[in-house]
Amino acid sequence: MQTLLNIWDSIVGVARDFRFPLDLLDILLAAYLVYKGIMIVRETRAGQLVKGIIIMVACYLVAQLLELNTITWLLNKVFELGVIAIIVVFQPELRRTLEKMGRTKVSALTPWSHGDESANSAIWSQPIEILCEAVQRLSMSATGALIVIERQTKLGEQIATGVVVDAVPSVELIGNIFFKNSPLHDGAVIMRDGKIHAAACFLPKPDKEEGIDKNLGSRHRASLGISEVSDSVTIVVSEETGGISFAVNGRLIRNLSIDKLRQTLQFYLIPETAEENKEKGKKEKKAGFWKGWKK
Repeated sequence: MQTLLNIWDSIVGVARDFRFPLDLLDILLAAYLVYKGIMIVRETRAGQLVKGIIIMVACYLVAQLLELNTITWLLNKVFELGVIAIIVVFQPELRRTLEKMGRTKVSALTPWSHGDESANSAIWSQPIEILCEAVQRLSMSATGALIVIERQTKLGEQIATGVVVDAVPSVELIGNIFFKNSPLHDGAVIMRDGKIHAAACFLPKPDKEEGIDKNLGSRHRASLGISEVSDSVTIVVSEETGGISFAVNGRLIRNLSIDKLRQTLQFYLIPETAEENKEKGKKEKKAGFWKGWKK
């Protein structure tokens, strides 16, 4: 009975000292951070490591309860270095999380963000059309190609492995780069600010190669690898089938048509143009523009 009274007194004391807006905000933020941490760990190898840590904590509590001094001493020494061990063990996950936070578009919250969108439209409108035409030709001839488009995350490490070109894109130039006997065809083209910045670049491997479709070749795997460590978007043309794929945020979209590729590039590179086209399509449909049209 006394224990219940003590618990009740504690609850009343907490409620009395509770600062409504600030403490509630503090609790919600802490809950959100814990939730995001669980979501990050859940789908990675870190999930198994967390289970191991929980088992060690359980063993420590049991050892204390049963007064197993040797086990308790050993686990105490392990926990003393726990923070450093967690940083070392979870280094890949922590790095990806920090990179994802760094890619957050803070500029979208500022008054001058619309100016950035207009600049993106001016930079990428023409290159997107050139890319679509070049990819269509490469697809028809089943010429393998790998084109990475840099966005917020700089790809200096990958560019350093290739040859800097820094050229205005054209259908002919892209075709020459990926021509089978070209010295630059083996590797990825990296585009920056609407230009072909480098060619013959090597890309990182994906983290979970064992979970990738065995039918995917090295180009598709490389596209997934670069999309996992950056916010870049990647176009892949299959050398076997001529199929067009698109990689972003660790996902691969396969068998795209040229029209769908154009829409996807506009969505990621100049989203305001994609939104305008969407609204235009809605208005045309509402006005009966599509009446009588058959696919």
